[in-house]
Amino acid sequence: MFRKKGDELEVLLVHPGGPFFRNKDDGAWTIPKGEATEGEDLLGRAKIEFQEELGIAATGGDWIELGSIKQKGGKTVHGWAFAGDLKNDFKLSSNTFEMEWPPRSGKMKEFPEIDQARFFSLDEARKKINAAQQSFLDRLVESLGSRIGKE
Repeated sequence: MFRKKGDELEVLLVHPGGPFFRNKDDGAWTIPKGEATEGEDLLGRAKIEFQEELGIAATGGDWIELGSIKQKGGKTVHGWAFAGDLKNDFKLSSNTFEMEWPPRSGKMKEFPEIDQARFFSLDEARKKINAAQQSFLDRLVESLGSRIGKE
């Protein structure tokens, strides 16, 4: 999701929940994403993941395909963008996952998949986003035919 705030382009990023990302900031944020099954419609899956991670529907008329990237761990991420905004009363409502915590304790604990969602200017987003996903920001700016945020 992206929006224009004055003359500036801003993008929505999410911060992973759980204990491993609790104290990580720069380089830890990401676009809302998830896993697709083989042969699944990728844009349809992206819309579902957006809703599961934020608790609101991904409603946008013109979807911009941003291609795919491969992250450091080998995961391929396909990206799309759409113009939108969060309502003033937006409250993050993420799906959850369960894991053993603390490690080797035998105790299972539930965590939100996403613990924060915020809009960032392009300059700030370049610092916050997973390094492999920075290409999505460049592709969005190129697709919009704008030089906003280019250095």
